[in-house]
Amino acid sequence: MTDPRNESIAAANTAPITSPNRDQSELWNGRSGNAWVNNRAILDQMFVPLARFLIDRARDVAQHTPSGRMLDVGCGTGGTTLALANALGHPWQLTGADISAPMIAEARTRAAHARSPVAFVCADAQTHAFPPAHFDAIVSRLGVMFFDDPVAAFSNLRACARPGASLHALAWRSAEDNAFMTVSDRAARPLLSDLPPRRAGAPGQFGFADRERVSGILTSAGWTDVTLSPVDFECSFAQADLRDYASQVGPVGLALTRLAPQDRERVVDTIVEAFAPFVRDGVVRFTSACWHLSALAND
Repeated sequence: MTDPRNESIAAANTAPITSPNRDQSELWNGRSGNAWVNNRAILDQMFVPLARFLIDRARDVAQHTPSGRMLDVGCGTGGTTLALANALGHPWQLTGADISAPMIAEARTRAAHARSPVAFVCADAQTHAFPPAHFDAIVSRLGVMFFDDPVAAFSNLRACARPGASLHALAWRSAEDNAFMTVSDRAARPLLSDLPPRRAGAPGQFGFADRERVSGILTSAGWTDVTLSPVDFECSFAQADLRDYASQVGPVGLALTRLAPQDRERVVDTIVEAFAPFVRDGVVRFTSACWHLSALAND
């Protein structure tokens, strides 16, 4: 079911888009995007606490703005967007945007099954022509660290925000603060010669680790009342899903696809063993150390 109020920004198809973020577009429209689709139930479960946090922030917004439009940036397969729509109800129109055609296709399928009016658009939020001054709130669960030009991206988001609109986004803090998220990399790097190095500040998982840099990005993009607050989330998922997660998601998962099957299984065994400190009683438990980015679209 499609809400006609969202037709102006809903995409007609899920074809991969042309984007200045070429590396990210190729990544998320290829095997990495498909890996997230294949493991979306695991990933949604892992990040339930983050989704709940954004729902609480959205409800805070709704107390002052009973109805309006909300954009979820980097929505992936749509789990958080759909949860927000369910929590806020019909007075709010939800739109999810993501650069990944496979993930947007999955998000639309989920919305159709749930008979949800959420609109999903395959778009690079850095350059997409969203309607100007359109959204009353913009949120993101781990979706804003991948822009090639973050100032341009947040300027584009500022342009589609109505006066007084709020921004609430979650981004990873540093790799050092997120030991669980670097287990696969640390365990596999001695065994995988083609695993790309992490570069500080580069687009990617920990691209927003530097608090002052990110604050400067938002301010330069025209946002006001910018704050970055550290917040830790206690996350978990079933141990039975650990092997799939460790072997398919992220740069390591991509590198593993280039190995012969027997070599791949040997590396995966090593990675899974390295997660042992995080496993207890059949459950994988870890802390997600994030920044809560908040800002306003004031003139």
